[in-house]
Amino acid sequence: MGGPPDPTPLTLDGAHGEGGGQIVRTALALAVTLGRAVTLTGIRARRPKPGLQPQHLTVVRALAAIGDAEVTGDALGSTALGFAPRAIRAGDYRFDVGAERGSAGAVSLLCQALVLPLALARAPSRLTLIGGTHVPWSPPVHYLTEVFFPALRLIGIEATLDLRRWGWYPAGGGEIHVTLTPSRALTGFVCEAPAADPLISGISAVSRLPRSIAERQKTRAEERLAAAGITAEIALVEDRTALGPGTLVFLSLRGRAGFSALGRRGLPAERVADQAADELLAHLASGAAVDAHLADQLVPFLALAASPSSFTCPTLSPHLQTVAWTVRQFLPAGIELGEGRPARVAIAPGKEP
Repeated sequence: MGGPPDPTPLTLDGAHGEGGGQIVRTALALAVTLGRAVTLTGIRARRPKPGLQPQHLTVVRALAAIGDAEVTGDALGSTALGFAPRAIRAGDYRFDVGAERGSAGAVSLLCQALVLPLALARAPSRLTLIGGTHVPWSPPVHYLTEVFFPALRLIGIEATLDLRRWGWYPAGGGEIHVTLTPSRALTGFVCEAPAADPLISGISAVSRLPRSIAERQKTRAEERLAAAGITAEIALVEDRTALGPGTLVFLSLRGRAGFSALGRRGLPAERVADQAADELLAHLASGAAVDAHLADQLVPFLALAASPSSFTCPTLSPHLQTVAWTVRQFLPAGIELGEGRPARVAIAPGKEP
């Protein structure tokens, strides 16, 4: 981005709103993008384990590397952080979520934090990210390839991902390679109506478990969607790269929404498929254009776009409201969160302060 870095630190309460790692990822990504120093206090203060955990610390250090930042407080358990970036440095990087302490932390969340500044750098970048690729409470990497990256392509960002090794909880050890081509300018995103004839695709996958589990998941998901009058193309995937066992059902509307469920001991394959199918059917019934996760992921990008954006999502999630608040601290963007079913989000871009 243009202009010299602003030396005046911006102080943010890390316990605001949802109060989790989302504020850390969003604030530091914007700090690097805009060249703005930031101080975070009360990081994850209300969580059972307050402060920076391994996955958060990896994000801090990764963004510090690409932002050539001076950092204080970057330690496990730290609840306060000082972060002063100098410039965005494109290049080849390798980051391991488990480097500080063994962790299957999600590489997808790390990737999303790095995309914003690197997409606005002056040269391409290549990332090798090590950690969990399919773990609880985080989007699987298939969400990036089928939903997040296709949506970014619509606003001018080119990103590709190669899944080299699957990484399930708790073993982790997955590996993805991401290539980012810088965007000269971001365009707005307008997507208020649901797809008239949604095309559903997905996968049913297993690693180090019988293939029959994936077959049962696939059959059940297809049956559930067929009963609702929906045709889906679900591929069967039998992975042999992972360090540990795992199963997944992932269903998506490309560039708009994605829904996943992970298997676990004692949970029948049919119930795994039901979880993903239930979420997809609930989204279609909501009348929203994009899912709740894509809604909060897009806001920082759209606040920097050259034209207005608007879209609908099922509801105003705590993550979405927290991201919107964080973006407003950095940019004079007009972000309107309209209550309703579905909810409507409108963004009038703000220029750099």
